[in-house]
Amino acid sequence: MSEAYIVAATRTAGGKREGRLFGWHPVDLAAAVLDEVVARAGLPGGAVDDVIMGCVGQVGEQGLHVGRNAVLASNLPQSVPAVSIDRQCGSSQQSIHFAAQAVMSGAQDVVIAAGVESMSRVPMGSSGHWSKPPERGSATSPQLAAKFPDPFFSQFKGAEMIASKWGQSRDDLDVFALQSHARAVAATDSGAFTAEVLALDVDVDGVRERHFLDEGIRRDATMDSIGKVRALMEGGSITAANASQICDGAAAVMVVSERALKEHGLTPMARIHAMTVTAGDPVIMLEEPLFATDRALNRAGMKIADIDLYEVNEAFAPVPLAWLSHTGADPARLNVNGGAIALGHPLGGSGAKLMTTLVHALRARGLRYGLQTMCEGGGIANVTIIEAL
Repeated sequence: MSEAYIVAATRTAGGKREGRLFGWHPVDLAAAVLDEVVARAGLPGGAVDDVIMGCVGQVGEQGLHVGRNAVLASNLPQSVPAVSIDRQCGSSQQSIHFAAQAVMSGAQDVVIAAGVESMSRVPMGSSGHWSKPPERGSATSPQLAAKFPDPFFSQFKGAEMIASKWGQSRDDLDVFALQSHARAVAATDSGAFTAEVLALDVDVDGVRERHFLDEGIRRDATMDSIGKVRALMEGGSITAANASQICDGAAAVMVVSERALKEHGLTPMARIHAMTVTAGDPVIMLEEPLFATDRALNRAGMKIADIDLYEVNEAFAPVPLAWLSHTGADPARLNVNGGAIALGHPLGGSGAKLMTTLVHALRARGLRYGLQTMCEGGGIANVTIIEAL
């Protein structure tokens, strides 16, 4: 079977809710990273066999096939096909898996895996709702309700359940949140994100500016300021401060075959080493990355100590903390440049965003193996292991 290589990866800097990227239509935002990843790879757009676009809120401005619309809005030839996929928060990580599978099977040679989410313009939850009892227009079917009497699959409830199950205190969560901001500040100030970020023109109070810094980072965050934020649920420990930020953004990763490397003279940045997706309890929902990681490492014949850096999406602080406890991983290798608590979580765009950061972080440090995982709606989790080249 052929290998799959990453030859280019880029992302936009995150935009806060109704912040600096609010003026960008999500289709144009996605088109921008498509154009950039092609330019960075240095091959003609017509060589792209397919575009796989992850997006959660596929309604409104992100409806009517956001992936194809992004291709048509980009500089790619209209002959380049596209598909839009939804694996919830793991949508564009799954895009990478599908791209790698297409390349490894020999069916295609050059595939762009991408993701986009404008959470400002298409708010979370726009694509549907649960109901009790089932009602017309609800995602809750009679059979689903029969199997799950409480059909409100809530990520917030799931995060609280994980914190309780793993004995995590409010202070534990807030300490982790503060660390996310501190690491993001250090990464920004050291220029760690410079090579991966696509700067975009934005309008700020009628003035044209360049947007290249993640807008959600709080340089003034302290344990005191984080600790004062009210819990989202009565008696709970999850707050807006120790959960991921609503974010606008897009990212793209180009995956190619060895044949494409030779034909176009491309330089590989990383090799896809292993891919796994698993599913479990849809109620606690967010715990599945723990078990998906076990399976991924077992299938790859690796141990957690073999991995040099980990990107575990900070949807809520309990998730990466439980992952650390379960795997015995080194906390110093986790989300070394900060995570979604500081940088934002643009839902369907986060998988490609995290992969972009992971590839660049491994290469900048001269390290070899990286692992990426994230919790996803419905109790699903993807795991990707890469080898930096």
